[in-house]
Amino acid sequence: MKRWVSFAFVVLGATTAFAQNRDRQSLDIYLVDVEGGNATLFVAPSGESLLIDTGNGGAAADRDASRIMAAVADAGVRRIDHLITTHYHGDHFGAMQALAERVPIAEFIDHGANVQPNPAADAFIAAYPKLYAQGKHVVAKPGDQISLGEVAVRIVASAGEVIQQPLPDAGQRNPLCDSYVAKEPDPSENAQSVGSHFTFGRFRALHLGDLTWNKEHDLMCPNNRLGTVDLFIVSHHGQAISNGPVLVHAIRPRAAVMNNGTRKGGQPEAMRVLFSAPRLEDLWQMHFSLLSGQEYTVPGAFIANAVDEQPATMPIEPGVAPPPGPAAPPPPAHNGAAYWLKISAQRDGTFTVTNARNGFAKTYSGTAP
Repeated sequence: MKRWVSFAFVVLGATTAFAQNRDRQSLDIYLVDVEGGNATLFVAPSGESLLIDTGNGGAAADRDASRIMAAVADAGVRRIDHLITTHYHGDHFGAMQALAERVPIAEFIDHGANVQPNPAADAFIAAYPKLYAQGKHVVAKPGDQISLGEVAVRIVASAGEVIQQPLPDAGQRNPLCDSYVAKEPDPSENAQSVGSHFTFGRFRALHLGDLTWNKEHDLMCPNNRLGTVDLFIVSHHGQAISNGPVLVHAIRPRAAVMNNGTRKGGQPEAMRVLFSAPRLEDLWQMHFSLLSGQEYTVPGAFIANAVDEQPATMPIEPGVAPPPGPAAPPPPAHNGAAYWLKISAQRDGTFTVTNARNGFAKTYSGTAP
């Protein structure tokens, strides 16, 4: 039997305006709320921009494009210089058409051919060439570099392949490989995800899209080709079919940010790996997760979004997701005000994470603990 306690999310008002100026010194990263999809905007000190994924399609396309555009406007950029589509799942490419109608996109980057046909992906693939005809189209290969001012962006995984040469200061043996247990092979698009590593001075960040468990092993074993990072943008919305210890514990992030939904990501198995990661100070979440319950969730100050109609209670014990498919009940609605998590990183490795919902911020010093 579940136990329950009272709770309340407090929303303090409209989104805080983060002023941008001409002498930007930081690498700014916006984790945009696209309701369990993915959209992450990187803006270099030069003003050059890179967006990873565009959120959901269908009826949610205009909503998610608008939320991305709010971050674009806050960052003060006028075009997307690079758009990476990590893989061909609808929560990652869905709002691309709606976004392209609102802001110029100079370069479209993906992993190449789709390996998981379905009606939504097939329709997108058919229309995709008309979109990238507006700019440049690149099929990413592991080891490729993307020009983003003084921010070094390296592709570390794409189309099921991973880098073979370690990044600078990486390449040490990974002892976690000794206890690794493989999962069933993943034939889906998730395993094809484009993964990216970012370096800005002493600051390091990692975004692997929805790369799954076995591919994480390929990237990290027998040697750790990535080294350590300061910020881990949690893979696959915080689902347990990704985020294995062989990756998460080896990269030793100081902070992690998770673009989850109310009922997507945050399962106990994944949360246990994240919470036990060496050096991790904090996990920040896009949403409270019903799959975490109070047992595995983080304090509300670290959660960017609630739901439109707040329940009077929440369970202590983690919930269980219903079986996928058209008969599954919808997750709690969140079509009202949406808030991002913003990371501002400095060249010395110092970075600040700010929750736009409540203005709560924490700075992580350039000297790692």
